[in-house]
Amino acid sequence: MAGRLFSKSKFQFFVSSLLRNVSPCTLQESSLLLKPRTQFLDQCSAKDVHWVRRFHDGRPRGPLWRGKKLIGKEALFVISGLKRFKDDEEKLEKFIKTHVLRLLKLDMIAVLSELERQEEVSLAVKMFGVIQKQDWYKRDVFLYKDLIVALARCKKMDEAMQLWETMRKEELFPDSQTYTEVIRGFLRYGSPADAMNIYEDMKLSPDPPDELPFRILLKGLIPHPLLRNRVKQDFEELFPERHVYDPPEEIFGAC
Repeated sequence: MAGRLFSKSKFQFFVSSLLRNVSPCTLQESSLLLKPRTQFLDQCSAKDVHWVRRFHDGRPRGPLWRGKKLIGKEALFVISGLKRFKDDEEKLEKFIKTHVLRLLKLDMIAVLSELERQEEVSLAVKMFGVIQKQDWYKRDVFLYKDLIVALARCKKMDEAMQLWETMRKEELFPDSQTYTEVIRGFLRYGSPADAMNIYEDMKLSPDPPDELPFRILLKGLIPHPLLRNRVKQDFEELFPERHVYDPPEEIFGAC
């Protein structure tokens, strides 16, 4: 007990002696650090502002955090689960019923976008089918577009055309990028006739045509001069100020 009283009195004596040695100027300077940043900058001199600008209070800066697109933990778990069971149809269907159907709307769309980014297009098609069965689903050309573009880039043209037909039955028209990727996919697939069918469908679109699909067709149809001449004639009518490069006749034949 006596020891506690002695330590307490010793502490009070130490604090009182410390306060006697602190000048009012020092207290004023230290109080500035406790004030908000705006008041702190107002009371600092011009020469000290350069040092103050380097000071950071440790709080996260807004734009650095708002710019990140984060996927929730449940969505990440579903993505890993779908990839784990993609070769076992029975386990995959069970996983969809127990986990995928529990996801919220934004999480389902995030899972679909991530599967497309990872080129897991078969799983993306299955995920899109799950989304279409939800009560909140409304036909959206952009969901079709992203999935069709992903399928075309992976040369899954049969699946891409099935989605294309479904989209057209819902009276949805794709944009120029979708036309471009599907036409490029058919040309890589070695099917210029299908590419021309997409081209004819593009001419019926209510949106104004873009130059890029024409350029891809003009390049890809060089071995097929008759088809290329049809596209070239339409291109010159729509873009009269643009120039079309024709390959040498002795290499590719007359176009």
